[in-house]
Amino acid sequence: MNLPIIDYPLITTLIYVLIVIIITFVATKILTLITKRMEKSDKEMTAIYLVRDIIKAIIYFIAIMAIMQLFGINLAGTLLSLGIVGIAVSFAAKDIISNLFSGIMLILGRSVKVGDTIKINDEKGYVEKVSLRSTTIVDDYGVKNHVPNSVLTNNEYLEYTEHEVNRVDIMAGMPLDVDIADFREYMIAKMRSYPEISDTPKPDVYGREISFKQSKVKVSFWVNNFNDKDKYKIIITNDIRKYMQKGEKDE
Repeated sequence: MNLPIIDYPLITTLIYVLIVIIITFVATKILTLITKRMEKSDKEMTAIYLVRDIIKAIIYFIAIMAIMQLFGINLAGTLLSLGIVGIAVSFAAKDIISNLFSGIMLILGRSVKVGDTIKINDEKGYVEKVSLRSTTIVDDYGVKNHVPNSVLTNNEYLEYTEHEVNRVDIMAGMPLDVDIADFREYMIAKMRSYPEISDTPKPDVYGREISFKQSKVKVSFWVNNFNDKDKYKIIITNDIRKYMQKGEKDE
């Protein structure tokens, strides 16, 4: 009976490859856990995300090179081939490369940072993440908008104050028989009565426009805790409704 011939060098190579894959997985997992722990602190995360992405890319590159070397692939020739192929690919992937360089410019220049509130292409929200390829902006409804970094570097955008992320604006149409000055006085007192609504900046009511049918006003306030935005948007909207229903300052 002939037994199958076992290629021990091949098995050894596969074991080494498996070890490289495990080390790569563990290293990237530890890097992710460290980043998540830092997110819970008050650290500026923009540069940390950049360093994390660069370290991950280096880890993957080293792992690929190590595996290729285990299989006896000529690294010098491969790198030369990759360089030639890279030139060809760069023309086809110019948008990706543009976003990568734009991401580095944004992060190193600190023009856009995690936690900033910006508005671009009529999309307003706070910056949740700046990566090498795109910037994640989250609006008041929790919708994430992934904006390519090249869009931010090549177009104008609005940057709001540091308190803007906790700001709530409510547009209301007021009947013409409602006294706007009385309404403003009532709403400011009402908003100040809620401890969760900030006194700095102060809540206020702004006139926007008037027509033959109604007056439009904007009620603006800031909450102390970002998670209270939706709650107090409903509460203040209901207070506005009650005032317009009764047409008086006292409930």
